[in-house]
Amino acid sequence: MKFIFGLIFSLFMVSMAFGQLNNIDFVEYDLDNGLHVILHQDASTPIVAVSVMYHVGSKNEQPDRTGFAHFFEHLLFEGSENIGRGEYDTYVEEAGGTLNANTSNDRTFYFEILPSNQLELGLWLESERMLHAKVEDKGIETQREVVKEERRQRVDNQPYGTILQETMVRLFKKHPYNWPVIGSMEHLNAAVEEDYKNFYKEFYVPNNAVLSIAGDIDIDQAKIWIDKYFSAIPRGTGEIYRPNIVEPEMTGEIRDTVFDNIQLPAIIQAYRIPAEGSDEFYACEMLSTLLSRGGSSRFNKSIVEEQQKALQVGSFPLGLEDYSVNLAFAFCNMGVDPSEVEAAMDAEVRKVQETLISDDEFQKLRNQMENDFVSSNSRVAGIAESLANYHMYFGDANLINTELDKYLAVTKEDIMNAAKKYLRPDRRVVLYYLPKENAQP
Repeated sequence: MKFIFGLIFSLFMVSMAFGQLNNIDFVEYDLDNGLHVILHQDASTPIVAVSVMYHVGSKNEQPDRTGFAHFFEHLLFEGSENIGRGEYDTYVEEAGGTLNANTSNDRTFYFEILPSNQLELGLWLESERMLHAKVEDKGIETQREVVKEERRQRVDNQPYGTILQETMVRLFKKHPYNWPVIGSMEHLNAAVEEDYKNFYKEFYVPNNAVLSIAGDIDIDQAKIWIDKYFSAIPRGTGEIYRPNIVEPEMTGEIRDTVFDNIQLPAIIQAYRIPAEGSDEFYACEMLSTLLSRGGSSRFNKSIVEEQQKALQVGSFPLGLEDYSVNLAFAFCNMGVDPSEVEAAMDAEVRKVQETLISDDEFQKLRNQMENDFVSSNSRVAGIAESLANYHMYFGDANLINTELDKYLAVTKEDIMNAAKKYLRPDRRVVLYYLPKENAQP
C-alpha cells in the first residue's frame, strides 16, 4: 500500500512539474518615454504582482557617495507630492496587500502584491514613486537614521556580518563591486540634498526601468491604466552612468585575518567567476551546488559528517552583471584548527578538478536545477521579477522559458573545467574569521 501511495505521489509531482514547465506567456512593449512593460496573465488566483525594476545598484554610485542606491530603496517609501509621508504602506495594507523592495549591486526592485481588483492602485503608487517622490531634507534625515540602524543590526553588530564586505573589498580593487551595497555612512552624511536630487533625476526615469506585472489581469485594461499613469512621465534626458571598469586578473592569493565578536572560527574562500548569464556561469553554479547543496553534498558529507571538522560548510555563486563571485565558507567545530578545515575544503575541490562526477551525481544536479527553476516561477511575484530580470540584464524576457535549457546543456566535463579554471588557489581571497580574544594586543 505504501508503495502504491508513493508511486501515485511521485507521478503527481512529476505531472505538477511538467505543468509548471509549460511556457509562461507574456506581452511586452515600450512606451514612448522608454519604459519597458511586461504583462503576464494568470487567472488561477485573484492576486496581482506590480513591480518596477530600476537599472541602478551600488555599482552605479560614485566612490565618494556610496550607499545611494540602497538609501533610495528606503527614501522612496517616504511619500510623494500626492502621497503623505509613510502612507505607501497604509494604501497597500488597507487594500489587503503587501509591499517591499530590495537593492543589489546591479539593480533596485520595488513591488506590491495586491488583490487583482487593486491593480490600478499599484500602478498609481509606482508612478508616483517614479515621477513625484519626495527627495527633501526631512525624509533624507529620517532615512539616514534608518539605514544607520540597519547597518548596526545587519553588519556591525551581527556575528560574521562583515564577511561579504571584507571579501569584496579584497576581491575587487578597481570595479565598484569593491564597496558594499549598504555603502558608507560617512558618504551619506556628507551628501547634501542636491546630491540626492541629482541621483533621483539620473536613475529614476522610465527609460531606466522595467514595469513588470503578473497575475489575474485583463491585459487590455492594464494597458489603458499603464498609459494613464506612466506615459506622461518624461524620459530622462541625461546619460545614465554605467561603469565600464575592467578588473585586472588576480595574480596571487590574497590571505588575511578578521577578528570578530564570534566564538567559532570561520574560513572564507572567494573566487571571481564569469558574469551571470554566461555559459560558464551555469557550469560554476552547478559546481557550487555539487559541493554544498543538501545533506549529501560533497562538502557536507565529507567535512561535516565524516571528518566532523566543521559545523557547516557551504558554497554559493553570487550572480552579478559584470563579474560574479563564488563564495565558499566553513564554520569550524570547537577546537578544530581552521587550517584543517581549509585543507579539507581544498581536497574536495581537487577531486572535482581531477575526476569526472558520477552519473548519479550529475543526474541529481540536473534535477536540482530543474526544481529550482520551476520553484522560482511558481508564484506571480516570482514571475514578475524573473521577467524584469531577464529583460534588464539580457534583453530577453523569454529566458523565463528557455534558461533551464542552458543548465541542462552543461556537461560533466564543463563542471570539471569550471573547477580547474576558476577555483584556483592562486586566484582567490582567503579570510580567517577568528574570535576577538585571539587578536594580539
